Amino acid sequence: MLAERARVVLACAEPGSGVARVAAQRGLSRMTVRKWRRRFAEAGLGGLAGHDRPGRPVTGLALTGAERGELARWARRAKTAQALALRAKIVLACAEGISNKQVAADLRIDPATVSKWRNRFLARRLDGLADEPRPGRPPSILLDKVEEVITATLEETPASATHWSRASMAARSGLSPSTIGRIWRKFDLKPHLSDGFKLSSDPMFVEKVVDVVGLYHDPPDKAVVLCVDEKSGTQALDRSQPVLPMMPGMPERRSHDYVRHGTTSLFAAFDIADGSVISSLHRRHRAAEFRKFLARIDKAVPAGLDVHLVCDNLATHKTAAIQDWLARHPRFCLHFTPTGSSWINQAERWFGLLTGQMLRRGVHKSVQALEADIRTWIDNWNQNPRPFTWTKTAEEILDSLARYIARISGAGLAVVC
Repeated sequence: MLAERARVVLACAEPGSGVARVAAQRGLSRMTVRKWRRRFAEAGLGGLAGHDRPGRPVTGLALTGAERGELARWARRAKTAQALALRAKIVLACAEGISNKQVAADLRIDPATVSKWRNRFLARRLDGLADEPRPGRPPSILLDKVEEVITATLEETPASATHWSRASMAARSGLSPSTIGRIWRKFDLKPHLSDGFKLSSDPMFVEKVVDVVGLYHDPPDKAVVLCVDEKSGTQALDRSQPVLPMMPGMPERRSHDYVRHGTTSLFAAFDIADGSVISSLHRRHRAAEFRKFLARIDKAVPAGLDVHLVCDNLATHKTAAIQDWLARHPRFCLHFTPTGSSWINQAERWFGLLTGQMLRRGVHKSVQALEADIRTWIDNWNQNPRPFTWTKTAEEILDSLARYIARISGAGLAVVC
């Protein structure tokens, strides 16, 4: 635009050039040529610059202290409701007396957007910055029909099945299967899924959780904390046919049937501080074997340290022979997990690694071969042990359990948190 005005002035400065001739040469009207010729004659180069038109004066915008504070909170939002944050910034800037064009330039938005939200705020104050509901198409499925589907899903079962499918619920409700699927997704209902749970009925549940978790978060000084458990009945399984190795585009394959060559029992003590494991393998699983394992722990742990063992409630841990052994070794202290709560014993998580990495896909033609592989795996683990990080506090565990119980109607459970 400025370049065109300069060309007009240069053309007018040539000898013998009149307004009509310049207008014809430049394809402009005579009025336009006269305008910029006169502007240059009056103000020189400054006359060629554009001038903002005054326009209609805007209404002043003043904020109360409460409004300014609320708008400032909205404007500071980092991730959520960015549209509302932008509107708050617009109003705050306008309240400082800045023109709409300057606010638009500062926020890199259209001046019409500034004018829109400024006027909305003047008309309805803070409520005017909210999005207005859009009419849209009326719903094709009424709420009472949706309620019927949800109620039937939660409180009824089909006559010929244990749970609803989209097809069976569609036949019952008269809606299409796709509509049933959308309703279920909206309310996060999954009738085809079933999960398991077990809540402890131990009357000392709270005390035991506090005791065990307290050991994890704040172990005693001059003591070692070991999570002790037994993986009994570990089977030496040989597949009925050779395992087919993995190939490109084909996973490893193994026959579903097997030949069992016997079982062994693994006793393990997982050190929560460094992740190392003290282990022992026995063909039987009795109090006598557990006492031998305690003796092995006694030899492995330095004499100057107390030994705190986290154990489950297996009967072999509480026999008279074990009690007599513990009485002769006062540095040992047993901490029992709540009944049915093996998840709180870190040795169970370590057994999960052993099962997933070696036992589940292992092939063993004898118990001796199985025990040799277990010993090798444990030796490799102890070369680079990795402790687990226990993050949940006892209060968080009990609060989570209390919320879960509250969601179960008519559970009739004995656990009190």
